[in-house]
Amino acid sequence: MAGNLKGKVALVTGASRGIGKGIAIGLGEAGALVYITGRSVHQTNSTETSSGSLLDTKAAVEKAGGICIAVSVDHSDDQQVKSLFEQIDREQNGQLDLLVNNAYGGVRSLIDAKGKPFWESDINLWDACNQVGLRSHYVASHFAAKMMTQRKQGLIVTISSWGGLAPIFGVAYGTGKSACDRLAADMAVELKPFNVASISLWPGIVGTEQFHQLVDTNLEDNEGNLGVAAIADKFNWETPLFVGRVIADLCNDPNLMRRAGKVQIVAELATRYGIVDEFQHRPVSLRSLRFLLAQGLPMLKSGAKFIPDLSVPWWLILLSVLQSPKI
Repeated sequence: MAGNLKGKVALVTGASRGIGKGIAIGLGEAGALVYITGRSVHQTNSTETSSGSLLDTKAAVEKAGGICIAVSVDHSDDQQVKSLFEQIDREQNGQLDLLVNNAYGGVRSLIDAKGKPFWESDINLWDACNQVGLRSHYVASHFAAKMMTQRKQGLIVTISSWGGLAPIFGVAYGTGKSACDRLAADMAVELKPFNVASISLWPGIVGTEQFHQLVDTNLEDNEGNLGVAAIADKFNWETPLFVGRVIADLCNDPNLMRRAGKVQIVAELATRYGIVDEFQHRPVSLRSLRFLLAQGLPMLKSGAKFIPDLSVPWWLILLSVLQSPKI
């Protein structure tokens, strides 16, 4: 994988911490020049940015072998986003090979909502989840597509979630993630004639600091539901760098255009590409028989590697979801 993105220009939004940071490092590890965005370049004392800064990410990307340019951008401000793409266009002579739509502003509001039903939550929860999220992904993709279609190549990856399939963190979250999947699919139709791919990417359980906080407030009463046991004991967790390494290889997938418009699952791509995380682990998909059986029968976890890594058909997953109000 090392060097397979040398000469490529990428942009990762919301990269000061968590999945975005891991993605940026994975792309840098592969030799890319990576632009990263966040609301503040320097670390502050605010709740939103206290766990990291763009300068931390920049240093990590460069240590991994990439070139990194950090740009302070509030993705709720369309003019700032427009200026960002004008900067990339100017500095890279119109080249942008990869956009990763990752910025998301809803975690703090979801934590504050404490898992309340939508009618008891603040009405502004919708905007908090979907302005810097669904809407900002559309805006960034709008500007990225202008550049990519001119060169007739590129990839737009929209980070989505299994929450687009079944209820996890409430109506505003789930609806936004489902819409992200549709956004990626519809963009793919219009971009295909220009040889630009658009996909929706689903990581598995990625144990970031914010994920811990969100789970603590939303799933504390959901014992027995699918995935809760895995959250509690860190079974089959993915790391942010694992997601980044998968995206790095996805860029060079000879079948990339065939994947365009479809939901792609990080763990399943990792199996196809032969990718492991920084601990030499390869978590399986959340729809893998190995994961699902270990959730239903926890005593199997210690011997999970002996369970076949077979994907359960989507129709069966959907049937299970329809029979249960929560996962």
